[in-house]
Amino acid sequence: MTIADDIKGNANSTFSEKWTVRDGNTVPESKDLKLSNDAVYFQRATILYADLDGSTDLVEKRNWMFAGEVYKTFLYATSRLIRRHGGTIVSYDGDRAMGIFISDNQSNDAVSCALEINYAIKNIVQSEMGKGWKTDFKIRHVVGNDTSEIRAARTGVRGDNDIVWIGNAANLAAKFTALTADNPTSITRRVFDYLQGNQKLGPGGENIWKKWNWSQHNNDEINSMTYWRTIT
Repeated sequence: MTIADDIKGNANSTFSEKWTVRDGNTVPESKDLKLSNDAVYFQRATILYADLDGSTDLVEKRNWMFAGEVYKTFLYATSRLIRRHGGTIVSYDGDRAMGIFISDNQSNDAVSCALEINYAIKNIVQSEMGKGWKTDFKIRHVVGNDTSEIRAARTGVRGDNDIVWIGNAANLAAKFTALTADNPTSITRRVFDYLQGNQKLGPGGENIWKKWNWSQHNNDEINSMTYWRTIT
């Protein structure tokens, strides 16, 4: 059988086979899903994408060891905080990490995580970087959150595969990482509606979110902010 025959056979079976879908109460691993049309369904999950801004210039114009250390410390801080808030890290993609939250307070947890990421990068990682390197480089990042129905399916080839997350939240949270790092945290209206009072207002009772319409995506209402939440 040629490779073309193999690809044709896979496409034929995938497009003709019925899906088996079951409800999920834990985040699955690849081994929990078949490579055939098998899926785990979540009525609602909140996706967080954290992306290191300006990574192209970083690797093109800076020392490779310096760039590597920025990557490593950014992704470490992000990952630790996703786990701290009950999220599961489901993907690393170059300079960004994807986390999924499925608890009853998932959107609140994801937003709290985003605010702590903002603090950690600007006040801890940046400071420690300055001790190790004489540089004017400023670490900038974007975190995007959205919530929706999500289905998990396994994709790839036998021996080399991973999970794909199918749903609006996975797509839109990822697209947020292309937005300006001047507002490091952005969420959809769907996430905003789940927020508690102390996540909508600052310490002085001020509105901490800037509401705007995303012209590149149906003029969806988006809320962005620059605030952080201190961690110790």
